[in-house]
Amino acid sequence: MSTDTPAPRHKFIVYAPDMTDADTLQRRLSVRPAHLEKAAEYIKDGMFKVAGAMLTPESIASPTAEKKMVGSVFICEAESLEEVRKVMQSDVYYTSGVWDKEKLVILPVALATQTL
Repeated sequence: MSTDTPAPRHKFIVYAPDMTDADTLQRRLSVRPAHLEKAAEYIKDGMFKVAGAMLTPESIASPTAEKKMVGSVFICEAESLEEVRKVMQSDVYYTSGVWDKEKLVILPVALATQTL
């Protein structure tokens, strides 16, 4: 009988704002299919519990407003902060200069709700 118990998994919040130069949106759109394909794998594997693009407030001003993406946000489940950091640093948005590497934030989070 095995006494191995799985390592505890923790929740992490990731704030990944985009760079602010004029070419950021074009870089984002050019690599978006690869980003979404890889994200789908992490969703299926259970690491990404919530994931999406951050939008400007003007993006929701009306039903026809242009949706302007300005970054990404995630709630992840992993054994360690380092595991999440490695995933984020290997993401095509990180390696292609879409996300602002200096402003990337990854922190453990204690969720008040357990619907994830």
